[in-house]
Amino acid sequence: MATIKNRGNSYLMRVSCGYDVNGRHKEQSMTWKPDEGMTQRQIEKELNRQAVMFEESVNHGFKTSAIKFQELAEEWFENYAKNVLRSTTYERMLQLTHHVYPAIGHLRIDKITARRLQGFVNSLAKEGANEKTGKPLAPKTIRHNLSFISDVFSYAVRMDLVADNPCRKVTIPKVEVKEKPIYSQEEMAQLLTAINGELTKYRAFFLSDSVQWFS
Repeated sequence: MATIKNRGNSYLMRVSCGYDVNGRHKEQSMTWKPDEGMTQRQIEKELNRQAVMFEESVNHGFKTSAIKFQELAEEWFENYAKNVLRSTTYERMLQLTHHVYPAIGHLRIDKITARRLQGFVNSLAKEGANEKTGKPLAPKTIRHNLSFISDVFSYAVRMDLVADNPCRKVTIPKVEVKEKPIYSQEEMAQLLTAINGELTKYRAFFLSDSVQWFS
């Protein structure tokens, strides 16, 4: 059973690993820090979950790692993605680091929770997430960001660095898609009538578009 000790704004968890050949007691430890804004009840629930997961990982031979997400992602690019993914997919994954690294690249992989990832994903669906347009990112692009993070965590699980992939619990938020205003058939008929007698180049421009519109 994991022992838990409060250390101010964080918690230290220890799990016994038995004794070595010299009879010395062995244990593994990890520190967990609650996210800002969590209630005491949320902290207690998540702390117990983290303790159970940590104990299970130790019992199955997993070891906590201080590796940061960006460091692990670069390892994934080099050891896996470059050899397995198509070149176009690989390049797309590299582009996704533009949003992912500033958000979680500096965090240890054992400190990244589903709650933190959900907050990051939600931020991509807000105004301003797309730096070029000032609008939210498209749902497909948000899904690609989460997929990239999930692929890195799946690699971490295979490498015995973590026991679980937190992306499994993250959902893609709905993004409101505004319909583009288009002319009705009556409005198009009025437009075509209005350009009668105009210069040929102007009539050709509108007529070519109208043929595609009515087809």
